[in-house]
Amino acid sequence: MTPSTMNRRTAVLGAASLLALPAAGREAKPLPPPPTLWPQALQVPGGVARLSLGPAAMRPVAHVRQGDVDVPLLVQGDAIEWTAVAGIPLAAVAGPAHITVMTTTGAQRQVPYTVAAKRYQEQHLKVSPRTVDLSPEDQARYERERDHQLQVMATFTEQPAGAALLSLRMQVPVAGRRSSSFGLRRVFNGQPRNPHSGMDIAAATGTPIVAPLAGRVIDVGDYFFNGGTVWLDHGQGLLSMYCHLSSMDVRVGDVLQTGDAFCKVGATGRVTGPHLHWGVMLNRTMVDPALFVPA
Repeated sequence: MTPSTMNRRTAVLGAASLLALPAAGREAKPLPPPPTLWPQALQVPGGVARLSLGPAAMRPVAHVRQGDVDVPLLVQGDAIEWTAVAGIPLAAVAGPAHITVMTTTGAQRQVPYTVAAKRYQEQHLKVSPRTVDLSPEDQARYERERDHQLQVMATFTEQPAGAALLSLRMQVPVAGRRSSSFGLRRVFNGQPRNPHSGMDIAAATGTPIVAPLAGRVIDVGDYFFNGGTVWLDHGQGLLSMYCHLSSMDVRVGDVLQTGDAFCKVGATGRVTGPHLHWGVMLNRTMVDPALFVPA
């Protein structure tokens, strides 16, 4: 939040506190603390940037350039203060970056920010050789599934022009030990692979999983690496995925409320034991789910 925004909000809160002054002889009641902002800002690869766009009567339109594509960003807030919430790719290089905002006149302006360096840990795992050295048939299946998943990840559900998601705080979808953290550099059978793109939560097969935030089911499938998988769309490019499931009790198009049970923990796909792989995606970028939940 920028100093000018803080000054505006301070002025509003100050005026409210003057109106709320107690009559003589009455004990003053302290104002409640301001709510914590979610997701938490962490401007590193795999993190989230919260960028002030200032006041406006309608929700601004913002995007970020990824390759040769302009990817729309989630914007939350109100007429007093709008904020772009941008996911930072794990492959991002430390240094200056920016998003682009459309003005009411149709012109564009850039909002800069800086990506700090972050070093993630490394993990060595032993798995079935067929899930590392793929046969021609498995390779073809993986490529078909990858292309389908890219279409799912491009989902962007527009919100009404004058509105935005008010709270992006999530609840952890299943109780259990966090067995693997986001960003972990994984080596399968001695072969380096892409960093871990979600949070692993160890739990017994069949343990119910609940929606961490209201959303709509946009994909249900059984995939080579991810096993039983469900994707939820929470709006404006905020998606979440649930992998290695033993049971998927929803269909595409179903609408879930926060806390609704919709699938169960399993050990399907490339795994070493039963657990939930939980991923959170912003603007087609996997980000750390821990930034959306209380510590």
